[in-house]
Amino acid sequence: MNEMVDNYTNIIANKYALFKGRSGKAEFWQFLLVFIIINLILSIILKAVGGIKILGFIFMIVSILFPLTMFIPTLALSVRRMHDIGKGGGWVLINLIPVLGSIWFLILALQGSEPTANRFDTEI
Repeated sequence: MNEMVDNYTNIIANKYALFKGRSGKAEFWQFLLVFIIINLILSIILKAVGGIKILGFIFMIVSILFPLTMFIPTLALSVRRMHDIGKGGGWVLINLIPVLGSIWFLILALQGSEPTANRFDTEI
């Protein structure tokens, strides 16, 4: 669990808007898992304090702002994940196609990394 949190904080602190390079499966899925867990915790707290007006309002704002602040690092990580399998970053846009696009992106994201260097390798 500590490795996942370290991975998450590393991406937020050092790779927030880094669209160059590659990200392996572990880095991608660990980040998404921590992101989902944080969202679930925020939702549970929002439900628990919903009756208390000021706390409910504060957690509602946090529950809205958190995913918005994570949009850029999630997008950058997704682009780097596509680079890792040898695809261009534009493949992230396939998510804009309802249902099928998300399924196709999931299939792409589950693929293994290219074992050799590819055109997206960069020094970080």
